[in-house]
Amino acid sequence: MAGVAGVSQQSSGAKSELSAALAALKSAVWGVGLASGLINVLALTSSIFMLQVYDRVIPSRSIPTLLALAVLAITLYGFQGVLEVVRSRLLVRIGGALDHSISERIYDILARLPLRAKLANDSVSPLRDLDQMRGFVAGPGLTALFDLPWIPLYLGICFLFHPLIGIVSTIGALVLIALTALTEHLSKTPIEEAARMLGRRSRLAEASRRNAEVLQAMGFRHRLGKRWRDANTEYGSKQQRVSDVGGGLSSISRVLRVVLQSTLLGIGAWLVIEQKASGGVMFASSIMMSRALAPVELSIANWRGFVSARDAWRRLGEMLAFMPARPEQLALPLPQRSLMVANVTVVPPGEKRVVVDGVSFNLTAGQGLGVIGPSASGKSSLIRAIVGVWLPVRGEVRLDGAELDSWDPAVLGDALGYLPQDVELFDGTIAENISRFLVNPDPAKVIDAARAANVHELILRLPDGYDTQIGEGGAALSAGQRQRIGLARALFGNPFLVVLDEPNANLDAEGEEALNMAISGVRSRGGVVIIVAHRPNVLATIDFVLVMRDGRQQAFGPRDEILAQLMKPAAPARTIK
Repeated sequence: MAGVAGVSQQSSGAKSELSAALAALKSAVWGVGLASGLINVLALTSSIFMLQVYDRVIPSRSIPTLLALAVLAITLYGFQGVLEVVRSRLLVRIGGALDHSISERIYDILARLPLRAKLANDSVSPLRDLDQMRGFVAGPGLTALFDLPWIPLYLGICFLFHPLIGIVSTIGALVLIALTALTEHLSKTPIEEAARMLGRRSRLAEASRRNAEVLQAMGFRHRLGKRWRDANTEYGSKQQRVSDVGGGLSSISRVLRVVLQSTLLGIGAWLVIEQKASGGVMFASSIMMSRALAPVELSIANWRGFVSARDAWRRLGEMLAFMPARPEQLALPLPQRSLMVANVTVVPPGEKRVVVDGVSFNLTAGQGLGVIGPSASGKSSLIRAIVGVWLPVRGEVRLDGAELDSWDPAVLGDALGYLPQDVELFDGTIAENISRFLVNPDPAKVIDAARAANVHELILRLPDGYDTQIGEGGAALSAGQRQRIGLARALFGNPFLVVLDEPNANLDAEGEEALNMAISGVRSRGGVVIIVAHRPNVLATIDFVLVMRDGRQQAFGPRDEILAQLMKPAAPARTIK
């Protein structure tokens, strides 16, 4: 993502939101650490039981001693099992609490990020990163990391059995740790490449789903299918490389541990023969070494998840720093008097080209503006800046004298109505879409907005009226119906500023008449209307016109005056004699 790379340097001295969220769970993390310590101490039970059986029970042939040791071992195993369950549940809840503490911020980033920066690689979304972190915290990989610090305890006991046993166990542990480092070195690049190819494959699949009608009608589905197969093949290749590295080193670690166990049995047998150790030590040391190396082996087996979670943590930290939470602000009254656009210059997120350069105008309550001009003249880019979708790189947009960011977006949204060129509705009912998914909206306001857009009668003819489920993107509706419901959404709550981008693109004559009535209604109640239009029909209800060309303001003034200038025939070329 452009611009995110330098965020970590800019915010290196500040405590990240992720660190703060984790710090809030400090007591739970300490609980996991305590449980891990008790589990690792109780894990000595099998070795000590084996030692006592061979060195005490067998020589003494004491059945009561054997029973007592068995009861004690079973009790300790029970405690260990309970602690294992407790630790597992604690980790699951830590993952859930971490998710809960930042999930709202992650959704905010997910919704705002396309408006602030261009994604260099959108295959790794903030939501996927959050899921990756939560899954790792609740999985077996993290338990292995909690067990790693206890390896010296087991190795120390091996040295107590005999220095030679301790040396061999230590060498084995160092070899496995080296394998862990090798796993990190060999798997990092393949994991990143696999994630990148997964994103490419997902984007192609999603584009094909959205454009299924075009692919079918014009018959080039098989060509995109070939691209998808190539991406899928390359993703499979990278994934295979990751599995080969992780699986191969994990297999080597398992074999190495078996070899070390057998080696220790052989060394123990030699020590018993030389009368330098007991038979119990021979078996107990093998079990002890196996327990010491188990966390390292488990870490290697789950290294891919660890690397993915670590990268997800880094990316989320950078994104949270790149798009910090808005501070609390003094609540201003909603605008109701004026709109000022002063020298606004716009550059699309993540790009360098200027698409709007130095546009200025003022509107007061009750006025309407039509923005006209050829395609790619900057009309839609300008209104994106006016409603706060894109931030101007120069200049300012003010409502009642205050800049747009003086309000909380959720509050300012009540004063804005926006109908984009491509109307997107959400999975839900028509009433929910019109009311902008307000919880328990006033039914009268929903119906008023629908009547203002002249879509009330149309809605009543649908199977469930206002409760009709429209599906993802409004798939159950026609383009014209979606546009008129989108207009009703823009008019919901009588917003002060209503901005419509080509609102008559999919409307018939009846729909255009309803649109003109809606515009007149906004102006009559003291609102401000801005309309981007290619067809002149909709300009009849506005009083000012702004002409755009090549991103610049060519003319601004009363409608009749500007349209008369545009209708003037070009002056004939002068002939040089």
